[in-house]
Amino acid sequence: MHPGKIERPVKGAPGACRASATRAGFSLVEVLAAVLILGIGVVGITEGIVTAVRSARDGEVQTAAVLYAEGVIETLRAEGYLTDGVSDGECTDVLESCRWRRTIAPTELEGLHDITVLIETRKDGKQVCELRTLLFEKPTDTPTRDREKQRDRDSKDRRRGGGSRRG
Repeated sequence: MHPGKIERPVKGAPGACRASATRAGFSLVEVLAAVLILGIGVVGITEGIVTAVRSARDGEVQTAAVLYAEGVIETLRAEGYLTDGVSDGECTDVLESCRWRRTIAPTELEGLHDITVLIETRKDGKQVCELRTLLFEKPTDTPTRDREKQRDRDSKDRRRGGGSRRG
C-alpha cells in the first residue's frame, strides 16, 4: 500500500459483493413513496386546471350579465318614458339559465328615477349581477315650450314668406 492511495475492493474479494448489492436498486417503499408524491402532484395540477376553467366560465357569464343589464337600461333610455314599478323577463344567448328583474323607483328629485337591473339564475335565484343607475324622464312639452316652438315656426314662415313676396 502506498500512502495517500485509496484502495478499492477487488472483485471477488470477500465483503465486496454485499456492499454493492445493497445499493443496486430501489426498494418497494421508495417506489411507493415516489408514486404517492407523483399522484399528489397530478391531483393538484388537475384541480388547478378545473378551478381555472370554472373561473373563466363564471367570468364569461358575469360579463354577459353586465352587458345584458346595460342593454335593459339603454332600452329604457331609448323609449324615453319611465313608469315606476317592477318588471321581469328571461335572458337569452349565454344567459339562457338566467332571468332579469328591473325596478324603477322615484327619487326625491322630481323626474329622476332610480333604476336597478338584477340578473339571477333561474334554478336557485343566485344573483349574477346587479346594475344601478339614475335616469331622468324625457321632459314633456310644457306651455312655455309650446310657445317657443310656435315662435320658431312663425319665424321660419316669415322668412319663407318674405322671400317669396320680394320676387
